[in-house]
Amino acid sequence: MALSNPYLAELAAEFGIATEFWDWKGRLTEISDDTVIAVLAAMEIDASTEVLAAAAVHELRERPWRRALPACTVMQQGAPHTVRVHVPEGAWVHVWVRFEDGGGRDLTQLTNDEPPRSIDGRLIGEATFEIPGDLPPGYHRLGCRTAEWTAEATLIVTPHFLGFPPGMGEKRVWGYATQLYSVRSQDSWGLGDLQDLADLATWSATQQFASYVLVNPLHAAQPMTPLEPSPYLPTSRRYVNPIYIRPEAISEYAGLDDRQRARIHQLHSRLERSLAGVDELKRDEVWKAKLAALRVIFDAGLKPTRLMSLNDFVRKEGRPLSQFATWCALVNVHGMNWREWPVELRRPSSPEVTEFAAQHVGEIVFYSWLQWVADEQLRAAQSAAKAAGMRVGIMNDLAVGVSGQSAEAWMLGDTFARGVSVGAPPDHFNQTGQDWGQAPWRPDRLAELSYAPFRNMVAGILRHSGGIRVDHIMGLFRLWWVPQGMGPTMGTYVRYNHEAMVGILVLEAQRAGAVVVGEDLGVVEPWVRVYLRDRGILGTSIAWFERDGSGQILPPESWREYCMASVTTHDLPPTAGYLNAAHVRLQHQLGLLTEDLDVELAHAAREVDEWLHLLRERGFLTGDDPSTEDVVLAMHKFLMATPARMLCAALTDAVGDHRTQNQPGTTDEYPNWRVPLSGPDGKPMSLEDVFHSERALRMSAVMNGFVVPPTAHRSTSEFIIGHD
Repeated sequence: MALSNPYLAELAAEFGIATEFWDWKGRLTEISDDTVIAVLAAMEIDASTEVLAAAAVHELRERPWRRALPACTVMQQGAPHTVRVHVPEGAWVHVWVRFEDGGGRDLTQLTNDEPPRSIDGRLIGEATFEIPGDLPPGYHRLGCRTAEWTAEATLIVTPHFLGFPPGMGEKRVWGYATQLYSVRSQDSWGLGDLQDLADLATWSATQQFASYVLVNPLHAAQPMTPLEPSPYLPTSRRYVNPIYIRPEAISEYAGLDDRQRARIHQLHSRLERSLAGVDELKRDEVWKAKLAALRVIFDAGLKPTRLMSLNDFVRKEGRPLSQFATWCALVNVHGMNWREWPVELRRPSSPEVTEFAAQHVGEIVFYSWLQWVADEQLRAAQSAAKAAGMRVGIMNDLAVGVSGQSAEAWMLGDTFARGVSVGAPPDHFNQTGQDWGQAPWRPDRLAELSYAPFRNMVAGILRHSGGIRVDHIMGLFRLWWVPQGMGPTMGTYVRYNHEAMVGILVLEAQRAGAVVVGEDLGVVEPWVRVYLRDRGILGTSIAWFERDGSGQILPPESWREYCMASVTTHDLPPTAGYLNAAHVRLQHQLGLLTEDLDVELAHAAREVDEWLHLLRERGFLTGDDPSTEDVVLAMHKFLMATPARMLCAALTDAVGDHRTQNQPGTTDEYPNWRVPLSGPDGKPMSLEDVFHSERALRMSAVMNGFVVPPTAHRSTSEFIIGHD
């Protein structure tokens, strides 16, 4: 039924709260009063009674008239925009734009017939000014002046279209997608690290002729154990998880004395022995050993020029890095949930936090140093990728959000909504819905802050990468908010200012010379994909999900050009596992199916049969009894027949792995994000094994359009002169 009173409906409309939505079965579903009231409460709006809702509406209607300028105005380059200015009735006003790199322009006033309003006993008038469409992209200042005062606000002009960076040219590119932590070398510390990433990129470029490596989010996790295994539930998306640092690759390692090196070697050796034969990645054990090794290197000190570089990094990062490092130090004293700390420590601006920081300077410098080192090793990985000939290089993944106990939630306070979490409504693959445990940004607070948290985060991620994949990019349009205690099925969508969010993403990517891919899978409003395409952002097309209006497999020629096309994704089993319905059996085992197992297995079998028929019909698959690898390669040949500008092969598919990295809707019921890269026999593979994988050569042959797989003449074990 509809909401109980018009005030509640007006509040919902103003704050972008959906009062109905179309579910995955095409049914129109209405949202209850309780859900809307709970979501409004998360944005500090009390609408629990009709009287309170009416008072909130009254305040909402007057709010724009209480300020001269909107806190933040966002516009696209090439499209004129108007801004409404509020000044005392009858007062003259001068409005201008000041560009971020100097210079500016006065704005022209337009006709505005809006009558004045009495606000707090004073008559306030409204004037409208036009912002021309030929302003340069950037973060500018919008100013106005009357005889009594001057006010300023933020004006963001974003490029209309991003498209492909110059490095890609007009050619199609392909690359590997991998969960970095699962790709371990003989020299890494139990998890794949940034040196492994550099080596993987070098191999992918020189031996496989790939143009990029897409990795899982490398966002910061907790500074102490137990660590959250999911890279999609970080403590900060602006900073890097130092578990990915290779201690021996730090410049200062070369200057350690014999005793210090022996200590690090001992830590590494003990870790290797403790992990021998373990078929699950152990982040806690890895971090404890690596943290001890990193402290040895940190305590050795820095040469003068290296100290200059560290200080410059800290200065440029400013207060956010200082606060993040302080949070790390506080966690080690008071525990990981800052909401349970002493009250006086729950705000980063409190005098007590300042006093704590002064007493723990060494720890704060250490955690700042970790971020500097991680930044250096990320830069080295991208440099290695580009030096090896990659057109794009490293592509980073941006998670949807952070947990409510995270550093960002502590640092940014009421920028995050309280009492709700992000999730997803029920769909075919998760029929009970999902609660991801992430704290959502408040759309109203982001606007008040001129989107600074978002734009700083995006700029940081793009600093050393050639591209970014935005997980669940619909989160820039709307997110499914789940009130605490009500469950995912009782949530609702909350809309964000997508013009601002997408525009800033495009602006930062253009400045970085990067490509942007949005993960637009699941329940997506059709216009969203059109909008992203019009802004030059690629979508995501997964072979298993691409169907036409009648439910038939979408033929390759009908796929999008502006997409990253792949067969599978990290939330599904590798293709070998999907072909034998591993996902269906796993969901049944974990109690995630709402349909009968036999029904789901029959559906999965029909799906595979449809694909086999199409692959044979198109000539991608031959023979009466193809192997699993034959089918996997045939599906990637299918990708090659699409017009997609970016093709993506999962590294798991290249080596014959069949275990899924993540089963949505679970935490510890399945070892999510703790599965090592393995071969078709289920045994873990090292990065060195990948380098010599014949399967990977056959995959690269398909992705490069070769008739015959390349030979290993560019061997890792011999030096060759004069060979093409």
